[in-house]
Amino acid sequence: MSFEMWAEKYRPKKLDDMVNQKEIVERLKSFVKSRNVPHCIFAGPPGTGKTTAALCLARDLYSEAYREHIMELNASDERGIDVVRETVKTFARVRSIGEIPFKIMILDEADNMTSDAQQALRRTMERFTETCRFILCANYSGKIIEPIQSRCAPFRFSFLPREEHDKYLKHIAEKENVRLLKDGLDAVFEVCSGDLRKAINTLQAAASLNKPVDAKIVYSITGKASPADVQKMLEIAMKGNFIEARKQLRDMIQKYGVAGSDIIRQIHTEIFRADIPEPWKIKLADVVGEIDYRLVEGADEEVQLSALLARLVEVGFELGKNA
Repeated sequence: MSFEMWAEKYRPKKLDDMVNQKEIVERLKSFVKSRNVPHCIFAGPPGTGKTTAALCLARDLYSEAYREHIMELNASDERGIDVVRETVKTFARVRSIGEIPFKIMILDEADNMTSDAQQALRRTMERFTETCRFILCANYSGKIIEPIQSRCAPFRFSFLPREEHDKYLKHIAEKENVRLLKDGLDAVFEVCSGDLRKAINTLQAAASLNKPVDAKIVYSITGKASPADVQKMLEIAMKGNFIEARKQLRDMIQKYGVAGSDIIRQIHTEIFRADIPEPWKIKLADVVGEIDYRLVEGADEEVQLSALLARLVEVGFELGKNA
């Protein structure tokens, strides 16, 4: 099995290879056809193809020599005003040699740039439009100042649907001779929720054990508890057996090495799947939110999770009375 990172290995090379983002691809292909690109903002969750789309656009525009005409910066690392004044401006002011008269600057994690850096970037974008076009990739476009947003064409990326997610992972598993089981595929989607980069890296980590990839392996290597185990713990608590539910909680923490905040999120998900009246789901959601806040503030995990289980036991008693 190759030790090369699969996410990079299977990254689409051209716009036609991209998965799911059809409307975005059609718009970008129109830019390639006209041989002109405006300043752009690619916004959306991580792992949905923002940086890949920018690189595919550059490759289609400049062909295989595209690396000579682009510069990539991760703005979360190099996010200060000095970088904009020096690195960005130096690159932007020099005209490209070739048929396309402009170069492309790709700024990843642009929403992490400081306000001063964004103001300096705004001015640079204005002055050097003829020689450089900017593509800003951001998880949250609202963190980019309005003057920059108004100068850019917006593109909204979304998580992959389940069908596309499964199809792509099966393709990779087949290419790499990995036996991917149905429950393993379900577990990858449960853990990654449409983030394809995370899904591919999860699959590679699971495949490195040289065993068939099933749900148990996926949950163990990602540090997530199995939904079935969380559901079992909730059922035990709501049947009134607090000590057994607490033992189940400790077993999960030891088995999966999962953090308390992660268990809270999984409990929150399983509560809405549980077969209990909606008013109680609302009350439990409020309790889970309170416990989560306490954990974020630094409260003891075991004490707070035990308190949550105690509340679930009380709910079970109340539901039993009403029944």
